[in-house]
Amino acid sequence: MYYIGLMSGTSMDAIDAALVEFDDDKARLKFYREYPIENSLRHQIRSINEKSDLGHIADLDHELGHLFAIAVNNLLEEAKIKPEDIIAIGNHGQTILHKPDATHKTSHQISDPNVICAETGITTVADFRRMDMAHGGQGAPLASAFHEYQFQQKNKSIVILNIGGIANITLLSNNEVVGFDTGPGNALLDDWIQQNKDKEYDKDGAWAKSGKTNEGLLRLVLSDNYFSLSAPKSSGREYFNMIWLQSYINEIDEGISTEDVQATLLQLSAITISDAIRDSAKQIDEVLVCGGGAKNLLLMETLESLLSGSSVSTTEKYGLSPDCIEAVTFAWLAKQRIENKTANLPSVTGATKSVLLGGVYSPY
Repeated sequence: MYYIGLMSGTSMDAIDAALVEFDDDKARLKFYREYPIENSLRHQIRSINEKSDLGHIADLDHELGHLFAIAVNNLLEEAKIKPEDIIAIGNHGQTILHKPDATHKTSHQISDPNVICAETGITTVADFRRMDMAHGGQGAPLASAFHEYQFQQKNKSIVILNIGGIANITLLSNNEVVGFDTGPGNALLDDWIQQNKDKEYDKDGAWAKSGKTNEGLLRLVLSDNYFSLSAPKSSGREYFNMIWLQSYINEIDEGISTEDVQATLLQLSAITISDAIRDSAKQIDEVLVCGGGAKNLLLMETLESLLSGSSVSTTEKYGLSPDCIEAVTFAWLAKQRIENKTANLPSVTGATKSVLLGGVYSPY
């Protein structure tokens, strides 16, 4: 019996779909696919803000629900698995709003789970963040609980580093779990190259490598208050976006080339990640990287240099591709909810208690 995990990250480029089996207290990936989201739809989603028309958001919610259902049905067909062999789908959807520090904390994801349930005939679990927030938490990062389940090693201090649009870390050490968002991962790098080169991402960090770090800009962005905040903390594109970046560029007296900005943004991601890791523990034995940033060769090389003394590799070392970790996480979160087990870590999110996460949508 299997679970399916679905999610779309801050890059919004694809629906990640993972078919997962749980055996011997470990997740085992049976099948994984990424189903692209077309450019026009991605740009519509990225343009959503707090002033957007509610009817338009509702339309996108339904459309994404339909696309996520198609992804499930395609996954099952490719894997030659019957719908009745799936216990539940864990659907994170696509985040359009994350406000963990507002007076009224909230986080909203679209891709209607009712549509997914109806079009697949499979029990669907969704809306994983807001119960944690209702109990005072940040609603993120949720992956830390799965990281503990999957990667905890005796007598080792391990950091799981997820470099998505926003980067987050989970420190597993001496039965203690620490986790939080470190700041930008790929989001600013992707947005800047999209704005200036009309490319979706900087393959291997090649464009960043063609530029030089602007020390003045780097000092300014590193001085941002977010990086000095204590955990628990989480963030998103609501904070780290082109408006945020441009405000700092405007403070630079000298002219700065677009490639130098890209080089500086890569340093920003690498430095804030490595600083967060070093500040979390005196000794780190291993850093296991997952997420899209694991494919950025320059970013990985920079991290290895900054984290000299620690082994830096990817989650592939422990049997799970860095591409699939987040989708597998939501399969595990669905499993926890179906089994009525708590899935948040108050030490990570700041919630007042451990709670069940997710609403259950049943076809029966």
